[in-house]
Amino acid sequence: MRNPARWAATLALTATAAAAPLTGTAVAAPASLYAPSALVLTLGHGESAAVATPQRAVTLNCAPTASGTHPAPAQACAELRAAGGPDGLAPASDVRCTKEYDPVVVTVDGVWQGKRVSYERTFGNACVKDSYGSSVLAF
Repeated sequence: MRNPARWAATLALTATAAAAPLTGTAVAAPASLYAPSALVLTLGHGESAAVATPQRAVTLNCAPTASGTHPAPAQACAELRAAGGPDGLAPASDVRCTKEYDPVVVTVDGVWQGKRVSYERTFGNACVKDSYGSSVLAF
């Protein structure tokens, strides 16, 4: 007469040994060799994004190729790369603006070269905004 407990133990050990290679930790392969750069840019009138009246929003994807609803994605991505991201945008030195106060607020949220970014800047007027990153903020 056969021992059912012995057969059950043998069957359990065999199943464990056969399935052991299948239970390894799954390692996700990267979808791309480029760090993601996907941004949402908004524009509004007001002192800050919290109280601004939103007027426009565009998307900008810079890796692996420039795309999105931004009117000039290739130029905007090139300027952002040269500046090291939205925080590095600086005004052009040859632009002269009036001192009229009509605040314009711009926000940039998303991922830039694999790192989360959240940028908000209030400009004195549209002329001052246009002097910063001529392609990036021109939407």
